[in-house]
Amino acid sequence: MMTLTEQMITIAVVVLGTMLTRFLPFLVFPAGKPTPDYIKYLGRVLPAAVFGMLVVYCLKNVSFLTGSHGLPELIAIAVVVTLHSWKRQMLLSIAGGTVCYMLLVQMVF
Repeated sequence: MMTLTEQMITIAVVVLGTMLTRFLPFLVFPAGKPTPDYIKYLGRVLPAAVFGMLVVYCLKNVSFLTGSHGLPELIAIAVVVTLHSWKRQMLLSIAGGTVCYMLLVQMVF
């Protein structure tokens, strides 16, 4: 159990870290100056790279040769793609795919 002092220090460090990550981009890239090309490039390519890594991470332990043969995962992926293509709302797509997967794993497979 942490003492009161340790708890206060922990909260202060979390607040400082949060404020730093929120304010640092505005300090490094002020509004009057153009954004560097490499930052624009990262803004274009990183979202797709993160989603690609997430898909690989989610499917890394799926065995397509045993058990349910990855059907719950593939069905949930199809639900995510369908929802996102239809509504273009990321939260809905993620929540719908997660709920679909959990229902499939708990009730069907």
